[in-house]
Amino acid sequence: MTVYVASRSSRSSSQTTSGVRSNDVERKWGDDHLTVERTAEEINNSMQQYAGRAIPIPMDVTNDHEIAALIAQVKAECGRLDAVICSAFTIPPTNNNGKDENDASSSIRDEFWKQGAAMWDSCFNVSLRGAYITCCESVPLMMDTAKRSSSSNQQPQRTTTATATRPLIAIISSFGAKSYTFNVAYGVAKAGSDRLVADMAVELSKHNIDTVSIYPGIVRTENNLEMDRRGEWNAASGGLDLQNGESPQFTGRALAMFLSNSELRKERSGKVVVVAELAKELGFTDIDGRTPPSIRNLKFLLPNIIFPMIEKQNLGGASLPSWIKDNVPEYLLPWFIFSGGPPPTIE
Repeated sequence: MTVYVASRSSRSSSQTTSGVRSNDVERKWGDDHLTVERTAEEINNSMQQYAGRAIPIPMDVTNDHEIAALIAQVKAECGRLDAVICSAFTIPPTNNNGKDENDASSSIRDEFWKQGAAMWDSCFNVSLRGAYITCCESVPLMMDTAKRSSSSNQQPQRTTTATATRPLIAIISSFGAKSYTFNVAYGVAKAGSDRLVADMAVELSKHNIDTVSIYPGIVRTENNLEMDRRGEWNAASGGLDLQNGESPQFTGRALAMFLSNSELRKERSGKVVVVAELAKELGFTDIDGRTPPSIRNLKFLLPNIIFPMIEKQNLGGASLPSWIKDNVPEYLLPWFIFSGGPPPTIE
């Protein structure tokens, strides 16, 4: 198995291959936490007992030619493409909660007319347009992979784990596609990701290629942890607790479940899959052994949003009784309720 890690910054330069500057967070950290090389090394270290490798590819997802070149490289070196995971996202213009009066888009939570095109381009150019072009370039090779897999499966003596697959396209989306989150541009882009997955499934089902839209929860990404260290996370997130969030590996484990089960991929193709809900269903955990609740679960909504709001606004900062906090039921809000309007915030 070969994994190509693409679209993130490289150790070799502060620029990607197309000249786009590397992430501000990386430069502030002064190390390589956000590089393709570091990610590839982490994958290689985790796959030492398996016959696999990760290859770092510094590139710019906004550059169509670089995307095409990557897929051509995959075809030349592997001859097949079993999975494409679109998770690239560019950090919005600034995350300083509007402190820069000269920057109209300085707060991720500002009104859209103050953010203008800068926020829109930030949310669309990489994560949505980049995913669309990546899928356009990838699908012909994935169709060929599916045809050869289907042919091999008709000959049981030649069938292997590698060939008995339905290729998968997974796009990392967000609960922001369902309910107002951060700002207008963010939600519209994430809703677009979900629609991209759903509509691609209509056209790709006859080619035995599956698509899913993946919803992580609150994730302890490098950027979110850095925002927390700088004291910016609380304002940007609306007061959510990052320390009890999910690891990036938790989403990886969900994807591994899909990649190892073609029937699961076929059943969920074109749909939204919540990482925490899939973990509950299939019995896998995060790297710390926990199974974090889904964002639409009362076990998340009450302790993280409703209880703190009641304590601040109605109890003068006093805590609710433990018999209330310790007995929150396990219940998923139906999507039509969760999507009914913006969640309350802790001001």
